[in-house]
Amino acid sequence: MATSKDYGLGEFQFPRGWFMIAGAGEVTSTPTPMRYFGQDLVAYRGESGTAYVVEAYCPHMGAHLAKNTTSYIVRDNEQVQGESIRCPFHGWRFGPDGACNEVPYSKFVPKAAALKTFPVIERAGIIWMWHDPEGLEPEWDLPDFGNHYGEPGWVEWKIDYMGDLNCHGIEIVDNMADFGHFVPIHGAKDFTYFANEFTDHIVHQYYSAGHRTLTASEGDQLVLDTWYEGPGFLQSEMAGEYDSFIMIANTPIDDGITRAWHALMVNVNDGSKPITDGERELAAAYQEASRAAFAQDVEIWQNKRACLNPLAIPNDGPYGKVRTWYRQFYNPRDQAPTIRQRSNGLVVTHDTRPGSQAA
Repeated sequence: MATSKDYGLGEFQFPRGWFMIAGAGEVTSTPTPMRYFGQDLVAYRGESGTAYVVEAYCPHMGAHLAKNTTSYIVRDNEQVQGESIRCPFHGWRFGPDGACNEVPYSKFVPKAAALKTFPVIERAGIIWMWHDPEGLEPEWDLPDFGNHYGEPGWVEWKIDYMGDLNCHGIEIVDNMADFGHFVPIHGAKDFTYFANEFTDHIVHQYYSAGHRTLTASEGDQLVLDTWYEGPGFLQSEMAGEYDSFIMIANTPIDDGITRAWHALMVNVNDGSKPITDGERELAAAYQEASRAAFAQDVEIWQNKRACLNPLAIPNDGPYGKVRTWYRQFYNPRDQAPTIRQRSNGLVVTHDTRPGSQAA
C-alpha cells in the first residue's frame, strides 16, 4: 500500500475537497459508524431530516457514539433528540454545532466538551462531506451535477458500490490523462480527439472516439466531456442516442485505501410525459453498461502495484500535469495558486479532426 508521502504529494496525508461518504438512504436517525480520512466518524439525521457528520468518540470518556446496542439510551430510542446526538455511555448530548448542550446529571457543562463536526450537503441522492486538513470552510461550491437529478425526462441514478481498493486516489485520477488505456481496456476505436484542460481546481478530459459496442453504427463517435471539480469525484456528460451523466466518486478511507462508487443518469424523453417502465429499463441497461466499463478500470486498480513514477511516453497523455494539478489539494490553500500555474492550460494528446494539423 503506497501512501501520499510515497507519491510526494505534499504536506497533508489526505486531500482538501468535497467527497462522497454515503448514499442518502444509508444515513438515518440511527447513528451510523463510518471511517474516512483515517478517522472514525458518525453520521446521523436529526428530527428535521438533516444529515450530520461528527467525530466518533465522546470527549468525556471516549465512548463510540454509534457502536452500541445495549445502552438504555439506545434501547429507549433516545440517542437522537431534535438535531442532537447523545452518547450511549453517560448520556452527554451534543448539538449539530458539536457543543455539548446537556449533561443529564450535572448543571455544569464544560466548554471543552465538544465534538468535531464536518460540513455536509445532501444532493442528488448522496451525502457529501467537505474535508480540509486546515479546517477551513469550503473553497468551492458543491456542483449541481448538470441539474439533471430530478429533472423531467431524466431517470435518476442508483449508486453502485465498486469496492474498497488497496489503491491511492491519485492512481484513479490518473485516468484523466490516460489516452493509451481506452483501446485495450474499454474497446475504443477510431479516435478523433483527446485532450485535457486544467483550470485551477478543475480538470477536463475531452474525448471523441468510436467504440466496439457502445456506438450504434460504424463511424459513429462517443463524445464525452469528463471533469473533476477537486480530487474526490468525476462527472461526465455523454452525448448519444440517449444523453447520460456519469458520476464516479473516490474517497480515502485510510492513506492508500480508497472507497469507490459509480452512478449514471439517463435522459430518456423530453420531459413532457411521464417516464415509462420501458424507459426505466433502458436507463438501467445504460447504467449497467457504464458500471461494467468502470469495473474494467477497477479490476486493474485492485491488482496492480503502486506506480510512483510512471514510465510515460508522449502518447500516453499528460500524467505529469494531472499529478501536478492533484498536488494542490495536499498542500496549504495559500500554496494552491502557485501549483495551479504549473498545470493550468490545454494539452492535446490526439487530434485527427478535419482541419487539424494532424489530420
